[in-house]
Amino acid sequence: MASFTTRVELHSATYADYEKLHAAMGRRGFSRQITSDDGKVYRLPLAEYDRTGNLSREQVLDSARAAAAETGKQNAVLVSESVGRMWVGLEEVSLGLQIPSLRR
Repeated sequence: MASFTTRVELHSATYADYEKLHAAMGRRGFSRQITSDDGKVYRLPLAEYDRTGNLSREQVLDSARAAAAETGKQNAVLVSESVGRMWVGLEEVSLGLQIPSLRR
């Protein structure tokens, strides 16, 4: 399975526009959290998303573009496929505060 990090920037957007984006991305299997190898869950920066699956970069891009279009805002989308990721400084999410995933 491939892992992807996707960044979506909405131009001239409000907080409410990003809330719409988060919901639209969630419906398409994207998560705003990332899990480390030791099972800890971290919150991604605003408008960054994680997605894992048997997908191509093009499929992930198309899905993210469709979600961004739902906001009605001009946007930019960047998709990176990864064989491994590392991070520092992300906020750890406690078990009771995890953002619900809409993945199926």
